[in-house]
Amino acid sequence: MMQFVLLLLPLLASLAQAAPQSVLQRPVELDTGTGILRGTLLRPKTGEPMPVALIIAGSGPTNRDGNNPLGGRNDSLKKLAQLLARNGVASVRYDKRGIAGSYDAGADERQLSIELYAQDAAAWGQHLKQDPRFSRLILIGHSEGALIASLAAQAANADALVSIAGSARPIDQLLRDQLHSRLPPPLLAQSEVLLASLRAGQTVAEVPQPLQVLFRPSVQPYLISLFRQNPAQVFGQLRIPALILQGSHDIQVSVSDAEQLKATRPDAQLAIIAGMNHMLRIVPMDMEQQLASYRDPKLPLARELGERLLAFIQSLPDSRNAESRR
Repeated sequence: MMQFVLLLLPLLASLAQAAPQSVLQRPVELDTGTGILRGTLLRPKTGEPMPVALIIAGSGPTNRDGNNPLGGRNDSLKKLAQLLARNGVASVRYDKRGIAGSYDAGADERQLSIELYAQDAAAWGQHLKQDPRFSRLILIGHSEGALIASLAAQAANADALVSIAGSARPIDQLLRDQLHSRLPPPLLAQSEVLLASLRAGQTVAEVPQPLQVLFRPSVQPYLISLFRQNPAQVFGQLRIPALILQGSHDIQVSVSDAEQLKATRPDAQLAIIAGMNHMLRIVPMDMEQQLASYRDPKLPLARELGERLLAFIQSLPDSRNAESRR
C-alpha cells in the first residue's frame, strides 16, 4: 500500500501543476429509435485522441448538470465535466429520457424502467466508442447513475467504470433507511407497506398525499424495475477497471456501501474522501449546511475527488486495439 501511495503522489502533483486546457462545448443528440436524448459534449481543444467519460446522473428528475427541481441547483455534474475537460478528458453528460431536454423521449413515466435507462447509457457509450476523437471510454455514474453505469458497461463496451456515491444495497433498502429518520411514525408505516408491495412487483393505487412525490402510481413501474436490481451483485460482475469514490459526510449513501462494493471487486480501487457529501462538496455533518449545499453551485468540488478521478483515468491503457481482453 505504501508503495502505491508513493507512486500516486507524484502523479497527483503533476496533474495539479498541469496547465488547464482550452475547452470546447457543443450540444449533442442521440436518436435511440424511441426518442431523442440531448446532452452536452465538453472536450479539450486538441487534435489528439483523448479519453471520454459518459457522466450518468442520479435518481429522480436530476438533469445532466446534476440539478434537481425538487432540491435546487448545485451544478455538481457540470463542474465535474469542466474539471475533466480542463485536464485532458472529454465528457458527455445527458438528460435521461423523461427529464429536461430529453423529456419528449419519456413523457409517460409509466413506460420508464432502469433497464431502459441502461440501454440508453449503452447506446451513448457505443456512439462514443465509434468516434475517432476518443480513445478510452469511462462510464461515470453518480448515485443511482452508478447502478445504471454498471448495468450498461458491458453493452457499451466501456473500458472502465467509476462509481460515485453508488449504493451497494438494493434501492428499496436504501430508501427505507433514508425514510426511517425523516418520516413521522404514521407515514413511515405507510411507506413500509408501499415498499413491500413494490418489492413484490405489485403496484398500489392509493398513495397518501405526502408520499406522492416518491410513490405516485405513475412512477411505481419504474420503482419495481429498480428494486429488482442488486447493485453490489451487478458491480461485482464487471471485468473492467473500476474506481469507487465515496464521501465520508454523505447523508444519502454510506461508506459501508462503498466498502461492500469493494468487497465484490477486490481489484477495484476505493477512495473514501474525508468530508465529502453527496453533492461532491466538503460539508460538515450539519443538516442545515448539508441541505444548503444541494442548492449552492458556487461551492467547489472536493479537491481529492478530482485528483483520484484523474489519476485513475490517466492510469488506464489505450484499449482501442485491446478488445481481446474482454
